Amino acid sequence: MQYLKFKSILKWLSKVSFLLSFIALIGIIIDYGVFQSETFEQKLFWLYLTTIGVAFITTVFRFFQQKNNQKIQTLIFDIFFSLILLTLLIHHLKLFNIDLLNDKIWLQLGTFIVFIREISLIDFNLIKEKLNPAQLFVLSFFTIILIGAILLTLPKSTYNGISFVDALFTSTSAVCVTGLIVVDTGTYFTHFGQIILIILMQLGGLGIMTFASFFSYFFKGVSSYKNQLMLSDMTNSEKIAEVFSIIKKIVLVTFSIEAIGAILIFRSLSSSLIPDLNNRIFFSIFHTVSGFCNAGFSTLTNNLYEVGYRFNYPLHIVIAFLIILGGIGFPIIFNFFKYLRHLIIKRIRLLENHKSAVYVPWIININTKLVVITSTLLIIFGMLLFYVLESNHSLANQSEFGKMVGAFFGAVTPRTAGFNTINMNSLQSPTILLIIFLMWVGASPASTGGGIKTSTFAIATLNIFSIARRKNKTEIFHREIAAISIKRAFAVISLSLVVIGLAVFFISVFDGDKNMMAIIFECFSAFSTVGLSLGITSSLTDASKIILVLTMFIGRVGMLTLLISFLKKVTHTKYRHPTEEILIN
Repeated sequence: MQYLKFKSILKWLSKVSFLLSFIALIGIIIDYGVFQSETFEQKLFWLYLTTIGVAFITTVFRFFQQKNNQKIQTLIFDIFFSLILLTLLIHHLKLFNIDLLNDKIWLQLGTFIVFIREISLIDFNLIKEKLNPAQLFVLSFFTIILIGAILLTLPKSTYNGISFVDALFTSTSAVCVTGLIVVDTGTYFTHFGQIILIILMQLGGLGIMTFASFFSYFFKGVSSYKNQLMLSDMTNSEKIAEVFSIIKKIVLVTFSIEAIGAILIFRSLSSSLIPDLNNRIFFSIFHTVSGFCNAGFSTLTNNLYEVGYRFNYPLHIVIAFLIILGGIGFPIIFNFFKYLRHLIIKRIRLLENHKSAVYVPWIININTKLVVITSTLLIIFGMLLFYVLESNHSLANQSEFGKMVGAFFGAVTPRTAGFNTINMNSLQSPTILLIIFLMWVGASPASTGGGIKTSTFAIATLNIFSIARRKNKTEIFHREIAAISIKRAFAVISLSLVVIGLAVFFISVFDGDKNMMAIIFECFSAFSTVGLSLGITSSLTDASKIILVLTMFIGRVGMLTLLISFLKKVTHTKYRHPTEEILIN
């Protein structure tokens, strides 16, 4: 009886804590995004303090509750978090003074963590029952885009205000990690607006469901079979038991690579260009997130072609490798880690036992081989062709080493990143066509990039050669490619051309005065979530901007995913109709 009473009090406290943290989160947004009076700021201060106080009591109650199935890291977090909340609470009630905590930001940070903690414990079973994984995936992107657009329209997000269409376009471009801009990111958006863009890029690059699932599993310690099944569809996991392990690895690898990238970018910057240390740190974080997430946003007016940065080759190389790592796909990275681990263990066993190590076949799987070979060939092919075509044109004013770096960057960035180290309007027509092709192919599956994907292009190409050689199956590396993979590849290719074709048609109707090559380039860039442009984005009409918003959204979530989310699934039947060949050519 006493246990039930304790449990009901905890349930009530959890609801109050979540409600307060949600209101406090809105308060933080208002605090940074809207101008307010000193009296209102004081009220917000007490709101943060009350939220932390209730959260502390709730956390203490949770700690003493029976937690048979809760993981040890959750208990450790609760203890550590309770101590932080208690410290903040005592300090701001003036019981003692800590210089480190004098800034209001610590109070807001504590409030934000409380919100993450509370929302992660809520079970959204009703939503999951009504929506299939594809619908939930699409809805999560749509929701973040809409919230982002609203946040970007706040008074403190920009220096001179922004229309909702432009805010929606920018939010879509950030969440869909495209990089197309209608306003200059560096001069139009305030520090607060740029922080919003960082968050939108990060959420869009990895997917909001990845973060939500990570925190939910971390705080709950357990998950239902249905939830694991849904997430296995979203993460393309073959084993349901490994779903949360994969999600944890994705989050860990992402932040690790971005941390290393930020340090390297910081070291490549000159203090004469950015004298303020905090601004240099912010520049590094912004560009490493934008690079790894293949977003292409930059705080520089002319992107990396800005004076003072266009010849900073270490910066270009770091961002290029961030783009490659973000676009290669998490399954490929994990597969390489597995192979590296196998090699290390093998060496250790050989040194210890002086015997041959146990042979483990197929550590590097077919998917990894196909993606790596295709990506490498596209980079080499693109780099050589870019160098030949632009060596005496857009790269003419650079050293030989600079030309090589410029050609390398020019081959990497169209693979859905959108950074540019050269003047895009100075490119020759064959180079523009090369970039369009590279944009269309894009990055690899399960990555932060877009496009039809390298594996899709590779499978379609292999299938064409198989048909030409009169083979009734497509094979590679002594393995046969599944028929469903070939069907998916050609479906993705066909749908991509349909979407891009419609986008080109409608923009040419709404903006008929624009150059057709520039429109085609813009639509390929939007669909493949690249962000490169020939300079027409900001001058487009609102109708054309909406078309590009839809194109970016479809390109990010996938036209096939949209169709799957709307069309009813057909159950497999046991019978088969007679087969008949159709005349093709």
